[in-house]
Amino acid sequence: MKKLSLALILAATPALAAEGPFFSLNNTEFVVLIAFIIFIGALVYFGVPGKITGILDARAVQIKADLEEARNLREEAKTILASYERKQREVQEQSDRIVAGAREEAMAAAKQAKADLKTAIARRLAAATDQIASAEASALRQVKERAVSVAVAVAGDVLAKQMTAENAAVSIDDAIGQVEARLH
Repeated sequence: MKKLSLALILAATPALAAEGPFFSLNNTEFVVLIAFIIFIGALVYFGVPGKITGILDARAVQIKADLEEARNLREEAKTILASYERKQREVQEQSDRIVAGAREEAMAAAKQAKADLKTAIARRLAAATDQIASAEASALRQVKERAVSVAVAVAGDVLAKQMTAENAAVSIDDAIGQVEARLH
């Protein structure tokens, strides 16, 4: 109440500077002062300052709660960010390992392919060599057979020209004797 009376005294000081009797209802400053005092008294009587203080206190509590929630959300966001950064590093490391493994597998596959190619070339070269040797042997055999058949034909011609009836009979008898000796 002291504060109120002090405020009223300070507010009334300019009113004292007015001309004429101050405590008259004809003085507008006095009437305004009375209305203002009644208004302030009504506000105090109905507890408006307490309500305003309560509203401001509630707003301050709400602001503190909002700030605390914002701090919690910030911490949670930091935690989630750290988690995602860790996961990103893990994924990057895993992808690096996969790439390195793929490179190693590719190098091993290339080495294996070279070795397989060398083996296939050696095998085909050996097969070609075998085919050439077989073709040579076949050609030699055909040449020998042809030479034998030509030699037999020439020998038959020569023998036919030199053969007389008497020589033929002796030759046949010798051949029969040789066959009997070999069969028994």
